Amino acid sequence: MKKGILKSLVVIIAVFMSASVFAQEAGDKAAGGSLNYGSGDGWSSIGIGAKFRYNVTSPIRLEGVFTYFLKKDYVSMWDFSVNAHYLFKAGEKLTVYPLAGLGLSKATASASGEYMGYDYNVSASASEFGLNLGGGLDYDLSENMVGNVELRYGTGSELIILSAGVVFKF
Repeated sequence: MKKGILKSLVVIIAVFMSASVFAQEAGDKAAGGSLNYGSGDGWSSIGIGAKFRYNVTSPIRLEGVFTYFLKKDYVSMWDFSVNAHYLFKAGEKLTVYPLAGLGLSKATASASGEYMGYDYNVSASASEFGLNLGGGLDYDLSENMVGNVELRYGTGSELIILSAGVVFKF
């Protein structure tokens, strides 16, 4: 039974990979933005992001991403990541990819006010470095514009980021 499942999986992967035609060429570049939702360790917030992509080879792309999460419950956060994507063409306009990379996140909590006649202003911050794992898909909206959805997990900050955005090829 296990051998049959394994053989089927190998055949499916082989067919999928042989049918893949990569539209991206080495040296292609793209830049864009995204709207993000980040969640982790009892915290969640909406964020805005910017990304830059560079195709190293036909199926391998590097992407740098910076995301700033809006302040919520006295906490603001940012995340900077560099990820590698392995591109699989899944249709004429659709590309899917797994991703792996490195990330740095920093959270800052701050509050100020007055308590029992005394003014206070306190803040604390923490940074985490870790690995990123996830995946996403690109859909060609036009020759130079691509819609993108991605889900990424960062091991250091235990942050899950769901991202939707657009990049422009140049």
